[in-house]
Amino acid sequence: MPPPALQAIGLRKSYRGGSGAPSVQALDGLTFDTQRGTVLGMLGPNGAGKSTTVKILATLSRSDTGEARVDGIDVARDPGAVRRRIGLVSQRPSSDPMATGRENLVLAGRLHGMNRVDAAARATDLMTRFGLADAADRLVRTWSGGMSRKLDVAIGLVNRPALLFLDEPTTGLDPEARAELWGEIARLTREDETTVLLTTHYLDEADRLADVVAIVDQGRVRVQGSPDSLKAELRGDTITLGLAGAPDGNAAIARVESVPGVVDVTLADGVLRARAEAGARAVPLILAALDQSGVDVARATVARPSLDDVYLRHVGRAFEAVA
Repeated sequence: MPPPALQAIGLRKSYRGGSGAPSVQALDGLTFDTQRGTVLGMLGPNGAGKSTTVKILATLSRSDTGEARVDGIDVARDPGAVRRRIGLVSQRPSSDPMATGRENLVLAGRLHGMNRVDAAARATDLMTRFGLADAADRLVRTWSGGMSRKLDVAIGLVNRPALLFLDEPTTGLDPEARAELWGEIARLTREDETTVLLTTHYLDEADRLADVVAIVDQGRVRVQGSPDSLKAELRGDTITLGLAGAPDGNAAIARVESVPGVVDVTLADGVLRARAEAGARAVPLILAALDQSGVDVARATVARPSLDDVYLRHVGRAFEAVA
């Protein structure tokens, strides 16, 4: 069996706090792996440790302890070999706004050791692929946010990397630009067989793009698996109730837990969540139980399990409350 395309084993990383503040533990034994030609979606809220993980794998930072390998290569022992195999698209723009799109790509090619002819040809190819050919000779500062982000991804692909790191690539983009970039990311694995590590705090993005999701919280991977398999582990339906007023939380939870077949009951910020094999049949019983306790319900929904439910199950709180 070939080695995993990406592998992290027990990564720990802390940063010193400023002005006498205590150190911050960014990674606390983070462990995961993924195979070639897949999209690994690293899902977690801001501050979970996703960007720190990318920096370590991309040789931009070193872990305090633990091991990280890219294509079987130890990132600490042979960072040069790792850099030749990867592309990186960070959260911050990588292009020069005062240069044209073509100039940015040619420069990136030259930095990767291409001659002028090859760099120019690669720039043209990528401009066409990302639908940027018409704007190729305009200054990047005149481009839209979606166009600029596509250029960042194109720059990360100049050297035809086997592995591409995308650190929250769609943050701040409008829905249309996000959808276009999703299409390009999906094509990378489908046509180019590129392995992609995608960090995101968008549930729909991870669900749509990732072959494998690693849910990260407080510097650890809490669970890893395909989105469908993770959701399938949560049998039954998700019931969500918006409670009116300021009810006694413990009493409300106890009443709902008393309904036969209802499990995993939680309450946060006035929203009660539970699970049941047959959600539509359980809702009237839950409403009756809450009514007997004097708890008013403003709204109720029943849905199939989502990644938010997976996050709640493994982390203990709803993802939407922390993202």
